[in-house]
Amino acid sequence: MGHLPKLIEDLALILIVAAFVVIIFRKIKQPLVLGYIIAGFLVSPNLNIFPSVVDSANIKTLAEIGVIFLLFSLGLEFSFKKLMNVGGSASVTAFVEIIFITIAGYYTGRWLGWSIMDSMFLGGMLASSSTTIIIRAFDELGVKTRNFAKTVFGVLVVEDIVVILLMVLLSTIAVTKEFEGTQILFTVVKLLFFLILWFLLGIFLVPTLLKKIKPLVDDEILLILSIGLCLGMVLIAVNVGFSAELGAFVMGSIIAETTVAEKVEHTLKSVKDLFAAVFFVSVGMMIDYEAMITYAWPIFIVTILTIVGKLFSSALGALISGQPLKQSIQVGMSMAQIGEFAFIVATLGLSLGVISDFLFPVAVGVSAITTFTTPYLIKLSEPFYSWLVRVVPPKYIEKINRYSSNTQNIQAENSWKTILTSYVRIIVINGIIIMAIYLLFANFIIPAINDNLESNSLKNIIGNALPVLFILPFLWALMVKRPNSVAYRELWTKTKYSRGPLLIIEIIRFSIGIGILGFFLDRFASTTISFFITIPVAIVLMVIFSNRLNKFYSRIESRFITNLNDRAEMGDAQAVTTLAGTSNIKESLAAWDVHIIELEVKPLAEYIGKSLVDLQWREKYGINIGYIRRGGKLIHTPDRYQVLMPYDKVGIIATDDQFQIFKEVFDSQEVIEEENIDHIKLGKILINHHSPKKGLTIQESGIRDKTDGLVIAIRRGDERILNPESSEILQLDDIVWVVGNRKKIEKLNVEI
Repeated sequence: MGHLPKLIEDLALILIVAAFVVIIFRKIKQPLVLGYIIAGFLVSPNLNIFPSVVDSANIKTLAEIGVIFLLFSLGLEFSFKKLMNVGGSASVTAFVEIIFITIAGYYTGRWLGWSIMDSMFLGGMLASSSTTIIIRAFDELGVKTRNFAKTVFGVLVVEDIVVILLMVLLSTIAVTKEFEGTQILFTVVKLLFFLILWFLLGIFLVPTLLKKIKPLVDDEILLILSIGLCLGMVLIAVNVGFSAELGAFVMGSIIAETTVAEKVEHTLKSVKDLFAAVFFVSVGMMIDYEAMITYAWPIFIVTILTIVGKLFSSALGALISGQPLKQSIQVGMSMAQIGEFAFIVATLGLSLGVISDFLFPVAVGVSAITTFTTPYLIKLSEPFYSWLVRVVPPKYIEKINRYSSNTQNIQAENSWKTILTSYVRIIVINGIIIMAIYLLFANFIIPAINDNLESNSLKNIIGNALPVLFILPFLWALMVKRPNSVAYRELWTKTKYSRGPLLIIEIIRFSIGIGILGFFLDRFASTTISFFITIPVAIVLMVIFSNRLNKFYSRIESRFITNLNDRAEMGDAQAVTTLAGTSNIKESLAAWDVHIIELEVKPLAEYIGKSLVDLQWREKYGINIGYIRRGGKLIHTPDRYQVLMPYDKVGIIATDDQFQIFKEVFDSQEVIEEENIDHIKLGKILINHHSPKKGLTIQESGIRDKTDGLVIAIRRGDERILNPESSEILQLDDIVWVVGNRKKIEKLNVEI
């Protein structure tokens, strides 16, 4: 018998124990993540009751792969457009909560006597709430469609990206041991530069590649290709100086914008689930129950900090963003827990060797406790609000509500804001592309040219001309391209006092372009003469070939926008259009706790086919219908004679209280007794001497009506008549084959 590697034995032990534990957890309706962690604890060397894992090093490698797939899958669910669609209230809430709880976590760690790195990683561990736990709690409590739930989901989206950035910062600080503000600021700028660059290049290249090879790709090849792209981006991120997790997340978010995103997510799910299970089991293997007992007091303190701190900071952020007091409290009491990211952050710290081992049991203990408290906190949010209203003086409640109303009534957009945003976008995007071209030439192309060419004149010509030619379209866009918006034309033509500031902006960005060109030539030009010759030549070329540069840049821009919107055209565009079409309604009604909830018409709903004027929902329940989405068709503000059809998506405009009453009406269906397929029988009826059906046609006999069935054949002696006509006359000794209701066929046989 051959030798079996220990890794296979360990995997068998891990997966069998994990399977049994998570089955128990599913039975008691608890998060599976905790089940995996407990399974890891059971098979760890720290617990000698059961067989334990031997080859911990290989399990650790598999766990690292699990983290990569977890972050890749998170990126697939993320989507940059989803981040752009997150409302300002959710963004403000998320940043207030993250800043508060991260700083509070750091100082709590220092108060407990922990090291600087332990305290910093504690703050990072507390920065993110658990999406899995919150969604499960919302589903169980039936509050997923409430107004505050939308804010919570928006906060979770922002938290995901911010915690990814925090992980990069923590790993950079851990490696460099630099705590100065300048170094941290440089890391943030470098991180944002590479994130935007990867996003631009990824959206430009990856969807194009996938569309070109689409006829050749099946599920197997798509799985291999997506994993390859993920690991490729991981290598790039690590070589640039960032974490593997960031690379996996970025590639996932790029693929999330393609038309194959759902297919990749579905294809990858089994692989992700397997390695994620190994990761969470490995987390459990690191738990030392003696350490948990030893650090019971810190676990208790951090748990209180998590519940109270995240509740307070989330509610405060929601209030600052202009949410009503009741909704702010509901948001705060929903966010008071930590989840999967806490384990990933702790794993990062341990892998870098910069944090103490006790942080893991602290994270697990806090996560376990807050998992169980979350549903109760959400359930108690309304009673807590009612108690608070009774306790707090009415004048303060009135001030808070007035602030909320005034904040939400502020005009969200104005002409100058739109134009300045467009200018910043043009300058930043093209500036980053130009900087990427510079890095490419400085680090790879120019050194290769210098190594392979002997002529100094040729080196100078290529060194001057080639980088400038590459940056010319993007330099032209940075210096000349104007925002293509109605707001710009209105300010220029209708408001004469706006022309001066607009001209100043044009001069500033033209000067930035000249500065960038000078920077390029200073780095690549070998003589002062070539420096002063190339700048005028480049400007002349931009003037002469302005139309061609415009067309070339427009093609690049069009390709990027097409790739970015490909997925939207296959499904997401309907939701985006719906949001765009109803945004004005949302803004004007937000101060009264009115929001839009999309519901699907059930196929057996009682109101199907009835006009809105006949239903009188507005008069009876105070709700309005903002839109009806029927397949690819969007019906804005439907008129009173519009009818609802099965599977229509209906945008209901209502307050939470109105919606709770109306939801029962909307979900009501016709009561139809569901019949089991076992009730259907292929039976036979004999026409004998006593049968009253003898001599009658099939239609006259009423067999079909009495059996709720269909006559499919008649056997007459040796003759077989298949699918007989209804005019066929039944004769003596005929055997009639009928498919119909079992009981009715048996009853008819008795009667005959």
